[in-house]
Amino acid sequence: MTAFDASFDFDLLGRAPDVEAENLQAFDTADKLLLDTAAGDLEAAAASGSGAPVVIGDSYGALTLGAAARYSLSGIRVHQDPFSGELALDRNAARLGLAGRYTHSGLTPELVGGARIVLLRLPRSLDALEEIAQLLAIHAAPDVRIYAGGRIKHMTTAMNDVLRRYFGSVTAGLARQKSRVLTVSGPLPADALPASRFPLAAAYDVGLPVPLQLRARGAAFGGASLDPGTRFLLPFLVQARGAAEAVDLGCGNGAIAAYLALLRPDTGILASDQSEAAVASTRLTLAANGVAGRAVVQRADALSWLPDRSQDLVVLNPPFHIGASVHTGIAHKLFADAARVLRSGGELWTVWNSHLAYRPALNRLAGPTRQAGRNPRFTVTVSTRR
Repeated sequence: MTAFDASFDFDLLGRAPDVEAENLQAFDTADKLLLDTAAGDLEAAAASGSGAPVVIGDSYGALTLGAAARYSLSGIRVHQDPFSGELALDRNAARLGLAGRYTHSGLTPELVGGARIVLLRLPRSLDALEEIAQLLAIHAAPDVRIYAGGRIKHMTTAMNDVLRRYFGSVTAGLARQKSRVLTVSGPLPADALPASRFPLAAAYDVGLPVPLQLRARGAAFGGASLDPGTRFLLPFLVQARGAAEAVDLGCGNGAIAAYLALLRPDTGILASDQSEAAVASTRLTLAANGVAGRAVVQRADALSWLPDRSQDLVVLNPPFHIGASVHTGIAHKLFADAARVLRSGGELWTVWNSHLAYRPALNRLAGPTRQAGRNPRFTVTVSTRR
């Protein structure tokens, strides 16, 4: 392969284990524009044999594998918050003969230490962007150049403002096919950086003897807020069946896991999420509520870490989106996996936006389902495993 090979075929990328569908792609025009905008720096890195890029927010491997294939680059450090993204990248790399060109990393100083080129898919959350910007400003090389791109419909001028708190130069490139790239450089000196806000913190009265403490990393969905669906669900959980362990599937910031631990002092808590930020947030939330010693928190694809017919109680506030796409497939996948791990007579408690009408799917996938509560926005159901 030559130092530059523009023939990389993005259409060969798959999304699995995420939902595959005709209207869902494993790449978009922002991925292509990012690679094209950074081409000069990537080609120079390939020619010098050092300085492989750091990639943050790659959905299914388009940026990582595109850079590896086009420029014969290896040693790429990659951070993907969703575990499904890591699995998809590995599958795509194996299929395309590009395994071994990159390493996975958490959102840590080791990921960005000394980085001179960064390819960043802009997160929609400003908190997530600020946590990334802070990490890069402190730990990347002084001459780092960050190429931060996304779909224009998901970009706001507030993103520029966040980046300017940490970097001296933020310039917007020309739009192409409804995508745009910001080029960012000049990390500000340490004494000019804002004080860190992370982890985010809040407390809520949820009818327990003590307030429910929530903690969150920047990329955790909803931050340290109590999701309104979760708030509606919590009081119903006193009706849930007794269980030696309770499973919080899709634990987010850990609100359900911590509530169950406080509500049921003799119950062990198993919490899982595919998001690295969610898992870290849940651990922080459990610790803030003094119940971390009774909980196990796992980053995983659904409940793949738990055996069949091993649990009596699963609680779920399912997402209704995959990345930026609204899609019911992820909820159906979680319903089915919850049913897999439940013993006969076990219960799946779920809260969902009423307009999504999940009850037929729950009946089919999880077992006979009854409505436990409903308000103008949300429905709470309990499905019993046959």
